[in-house]
Order: sequence, then structure tokens, then C-alpha cells
Amino acid sequence: MKKLLTALITLTFVVQIFLPLSSTSALAKRNSKDTDENAKHQEYLNISWWEKYNDPNLTANLQELYEKNHDLKIATLKVKEGEKMVRASLAEELPHIGFNGNLGRIMSSSNQQFGSLVIPSYAQYGYQLPLTATYEIDIWGENRLKTKSIAKQLDIVKQAERASYIALTSSFASNYFNLIKTDKLIEIQSEIVEIQKDIAQKAQKKFENGLCTVNEVIAEEKMLTTQKELLNDLEHTKTILENQLKVYLADNNKEIKRSSYDNIEIMQNLPLKMDGTVIEQRPDYIQSEDNIKKIGYDVRIARKEFLPKFVIYGQIGLNAYNLDKLFNSYSQLANAGIMPSFDIFSGGRKKAILKLQKYRYEEAMHDYQKTILTSIQEVNDSTAQLKKDLQNYEESVERYNLEHKRFVLMDHKNKIGAASDLDVLYNKQLELMTKREEVSNKINCLISTISLYKATGGQDLYTIKEPQQPSENI
Repeated sequence: MKKLLTALITLTFVVQIFLPLSSTSALAKRNSKDTDENAKHQEYLNISWWEKYNDPNLTANLQELYEKNHDLKIATLKVKEGEKMVRASLAEELPHIGFNGNLGRIMSSSNQQFGSLVIPSYAQYGYQLPLTATYEIDIWGENRLKTKSIAKQLDIVKQAERASYIALTSSFASNYFNLIKTDKLIEIQSEIVEIQKDIAQKAQKKFENGLCTVNEVIAEEKMLTTQKELLNDLEHTKTILENQLKVYLADNNKEIKRSSYDNIEIMQNLPLKMDGTVIEQRPDYIQSEDNIKKIGYDVRIARKEFLPKFVIYGQIGLNAYNLDKLFNSYSQLANAGIMPSFDIFSGGRKKAILKLQKYRYEEAMHDYQKTILTSIQEVNDSTAQLKKDLQNYEESVERYNLEHKRFVLMDHKNKIGAASDLDVLYNKQLELMTKREEVSNKINCLISTISLYKATGGQDLYTIKEPQQPSENI
């Protein structure tokens, strides 16, 4: 009894000394882990790439997106869930120690006979306080493979988190630039509407003076309603885009700060040819590789299910029928042994699971090949789209310059009396309509760069080298 009390006091003293130290160590470890997670998420955000658009409002909004967006928080929580699943699987590889006590009173109401020995009815207390330890000997490495399989699933979830960052930031940036485009188009369209009003009024005056037919007046009034409808559509698009960006930023009352269209610049000298290795950074490509490895572990696990298992067990504790004798030397309880187990018949379950995992492995291989083809297609499509949008923008700029020259000439002719005010208004309206096309093509170029960034798996496009030989082109 005295020895037991001494052991308990010593254990308490040791716990009081080392518990604060372990708490401090755990806190430091947790702070270090939080720092690593923040660095990883900043890498996923890739703010250095977005800074190349030279738009401080865009980068500020993306930083706020990183801090507030609910989808990103959900993706992070899924990674943490996966980490705990790996930790739980690792725990299954370790010995299990538990306490399963039994304190009760036994009351027998009839005689019990063991051969010639007769035990009359009786009542007594029973006290059992054992510590039980079990450990499955991982001879075949099955438990280790299970942990590896779950760890590989965690890698897949981590890539899903990275994919969420790439998709959400790309989608936000695309909507952001579309909102800037819409602002500029509303400005242009409002000016077109005002010009069309002047044209309609002047056509009415010409009709009153007998210089045109009523059909010409009706045509101009009809054109005015059409231009107003286009303005209404743009206002509606602006509202929709603002609402979507507010959801990204998790704030319905937030004012979306954005730059002026005139301050937006097109990124120059982007690579328009890439080799096949560019797809290796895509999250879905890495996920498909990890999925093959994971299912490979599952196939090996299914095979090892056919082998026998061996569990070491042991108990140590106290067993007595009187409380005052519980801590006596003869009340001590101890046993140990090894339990082999082997399923002789399981109804074909193990064989079916093995075939199932093999089918899944074959399916994963097909998915991997499909992912490669899809990735190459998306990169090629995005590159072709960017090339086309750049060409269209150059053409629209040239077309706008020509239309502007026409307007300047017509305005000069009007000043010298060689053209009417209506001719000037018509040419100004055509110039503004051409400007609309230029604005759309310019923003399309920016959105194409975002699409290419997403297709390459969130890589800085300026770091991607073009293939040295034509045969290496993706």
C-alpha cells in the first residue's frame, strides 16, 4: 500500500514538472504550423503574379478574398480533416492501452454444482481494476499501407485546396475586369444615347421643315429605344457582377473598389508556345497521379487481407472480492499472450474487394490518361484564345483610329460648311461604337491571360519557357 502511494505521489510530481514544458512546446509547434500554413496559402494565392497586372485595387481585393472567402475556408478545413484522418490511421499502428474496470456485487440465488462440489447460494462483491494492452503485429505491413493510402488521400485534398485558390482567384479577377469593362461601356453607351437623342430631335426638325420623310423620323426614334435597351442591359450586367464579387468577398454591403479602364494595361510578351511539361503543375494532373498511388496501396491492402493476423495482448491490475484486500500482493492480476486469427470462410468478400480495387486502379489509369489529354487541350485552347484576342485587339485599335480620323475630317468639313451637324453626329456615333469593340477586345485579352494562368495550374506565365524545338510544342 505504501509503495503504491509513493508511486502515485512521484507520478503526480513528474506530471506537474513536465506538463508546462510540454504545453510550451506544443504551443511553439502550433505557432510554427500556423506560419507554415499561411506561407502555403500565400503561395497558392500567388499575389506576385497578380501584381503584374499593375492594378493595386485588384491585388487588394484578392488579399481580402484570401482572408474572407468561405469556399477557401471550407477547403482549408477539409485539409485539416484529412490530417486528422492520417493521425487516426497512424494511431492504429501503435499499441492500444485501456482501462476497463469492473466494480459490482454478485448475488447467486441457487446452488451451483461443479461435479461433486456444491456451492450454495451466496452474495459477494467483486473488484477488478486491470490495464489492458493490445498490439497487432504488422508482419505483412498492412497497417502501414493503410496509413500511406490515407496520407495519399490527404495529398489529393491538398491539391483540391490549391485548385480552389486558383479557380476562385481567376474567377474573381475575370469578373473584376468585366466590371471595369462594363463601367467603360456604360460611359460610352450613355454618350451614344445622348447623341441618338440629338439625332432624333434633328430628324424631327427636318421632317417639320419638309426635308425628310416620317419613316426617317420613326427609324431614328426606333434606334434610340434600341440604344437605351443596350444601356439598360449594361446596367443590369454591372449589378450582377458587383453582387458576384461581393459574394466572393463575403460582404454584401461592400463597395467594390476598382481601377479605371484607362489605367488598365495589356500584358506584353507572354509565351504563346509551351512544351508538354507545363501541365505537370496542374492540380488535377497531380491529383490523378496521387490517386493511382493511393489505389495501388489499396490493392496491396486487399491482397494482404488474405493473410493471418497476430495480436499480442496483456493485462495487469488488481482483482479482489474485498475492498480492504484490493492492494494486497495476492490480489494482483496479470496475463499475456498472442492471438492468431485467420478467416477460413468469408463468403467471397475478400476476393470481391480485391477485384474491386483492381477495377478502381484500372479506372484511375484511364482517368490519368484523360487528364493529360484534357490538360493539353485546355492549355492549347487558352493559348489560341489569347493569340486571337491579341490580334482582334490590334485590329480594333486600328479600326478605331481610322474611324476617329473620319470623325475629325467630318467635324472639319462641318466647320467650313461642307457637312451638316447630323453628319458629324453620325460619325461620332460610329466612332463610339468602334470604341466599344476596342474596349471589349482589350478586356478579353486580359481575361484570356487569366484563363491561360488557370490552364497552366496557376503558374507565373513569364516563368514558362517556350520549347526549344518545334517538336516539343504542346
